[in-house]
Amino acid sequence: MMDEPSLWAIFINASLVNNFVLAYFLGICPFLGVSSKRETAFRMGIAVTFVMLISSMAAYGIRALLMAAGAPYLQLISFIAVIASTVQLVEMFVKKFSPTLFRALGIFLPLITTNCAILGVALFQSNRQYSFIQSFVFALGAGVGFTLALVLMAGLREKLELSETPDLVKGATITLVLAGLLSVCFMGFAGLFG
Repeated sequence: MMDEPSLWAIFINASLVNNFVLAYFLGICPFLGVSSKRETAFRMGIAVTFVMLISSMAAYGIRALLMAAGAPYLQLISFIAVIASTVQLVEMFVKKFSPTLFRALGIFLPLITTNCAILGVALFQSNRQYSFIQSFVFALGAGVGFTLALVLMAGLREKLELSETPDLVKGATITLVLAGLLSVCFMGFAGLFG
């Protein structure tokens, strides 16, 4: 029987080594769409992290319930329902308390529902059979990694606006090149924790 990973190893693995955006390429839509300004990227990262945490805790309970009921095949649809309802709550909260942020995030806020990184967290933790605490740490690490990727990309894009770039690579081309380079940089963490 293999040793269970420590909570620290789970956190580092989810946030750096196997970053959902830069290693698994999950959540690319908000990564490219909301990463033009650091402040907006950070707030989107916080919103996604919150949804990941709530969805992860609910996914742990749902998985236990469905396994006890002998209906594990209902996991996926249950996870999607929880994610959608959590996003609705976040959307209502942001709209009420920060209308400026609500307008800045635009269509990307409701699109958190279809963010495959959030569903990935729920599915990965279920497949790895993490305990409740491990699931929480895994979701927190994934959220921190998602936020880190968004903020780093936004910082790079803000710097890029101030520099001269050839017309050939302006716009989406240079953004994708930056995303690829950022992903390669994160590959350097692959040696952490075996």
